[in-house]
Amino acid sequence: MSHLNIEIKAHCPDPAQVRAVLRAHNAEFRGLDHQIDTYFHVPNGRLKLREGTIEHALIHYQRPNQAEPKPSMVAIYRPAPDPALKEVLSRALGIRIVVDKEREIYFIDNVKFHIDTVKNLGHFVEIEAIDRDGSIGQTRLYEQCHFYMSQFGIHEVDLIDRSYSDMLLEKE
Repeated sequence: MSHLNIEIKAHCPDPAQVRAVLRAHNAEFRGLDHQIDTYFHVPNGRLKLREGTIEHALIHYQRPNQAEPKPSMVAIYRPAPDPALKEVLSRALGIRIVVDKEREIYFIDNVKFHIDTVKNLGHFVEIEAIDRDGSIGQTRLYEQCHFYMSQFGIHEVDLIDRSYSDMLLEKE
């Protein structure tokens, strides 16, 4: 199933402050998920297998690398956890990189928030304004993203223009 996100990723020097803002806005806490994201070599976009205790999915997405709210076209398949899928994908495509993170997951209406601690990278916050069926529209998604950026005190200098996978590859 494909959908549109408008999203940002930013450095998060104070995760407690982000949690306080989320509490003040009555965000629904979905839990803490230890996620292993295995990225595979693909000709376009990014393909990752997410193995988590809350979220388990095969995800393909395409988005520009830019340090501002950006559109992301996302296709998600939610298979039952099965090590055979990872083996097949690894053999067929080859593993590009593995991202290991602890992720706190929150929701306010259609907006998803992540407070991430990524192994070898540090602390981050993500905002994903999601339109699953085309009923919200891109303009409203941008408005939501900008609103929560201001609530969290995220400035342009805090924004990250690439994925965790890219950041880890740069460190290698």
